[in-house]
Amino acid sequence: MQIETNHLLTKQLHSIIHDETNRIANLSNASALLFEHLDRINWAGFYLWDDTDNELVLGPFQGKVACIRISNGSGVCGTAFDKAETIVVPDVNEFPGHIVCDAASQSEIVIPLIKDGKKIGVLDIDAPVKNRFTPEDQAMLEEFVSVLIHHI
Repeated sequence: MQIETNHLLTKQLHSIIHDETNRIANLSNASALLFEHLDRINWAGFYLWDDTDNELVLGPFQGKVACIRISNGSGVCGTAFDKAETIVVPDVNEFPGHIVCDAASQSEIVIPLIKDGKKIGVLDIDAPVKNRFTPEDQAMLEEFVSVLIHHI
């Protein structure tokens, strides 16, 4: 049932953004969709690469106030961006260099946004419980990003 629900979430994203070209609008709706439909999370949003300052900068999100700038290779977001790979952290307290924006966050998943071979940012989702993100969640979120990336 969960996998079917996750597939429907990706289909819903596509139906919302398929004919919209504005990057900020699509990222905003994507973060709202995730925040509304994923259980046991406390933050869902995007950090986008800024070529001028060479760092990730806060983009559209849902949740509490967040860190605004993250250096390449710093924290979970900067590491996932630098390595261009998804990182799942079961316990953020055990991740070296974890950046605390919300002390309630206990686990995290970060998926890089790569378009036409160029890294453009990350999707970051935090949860107030440890071990929140499963391999099935990772697969669904990577599919979600693969749909989203064509519209940003």
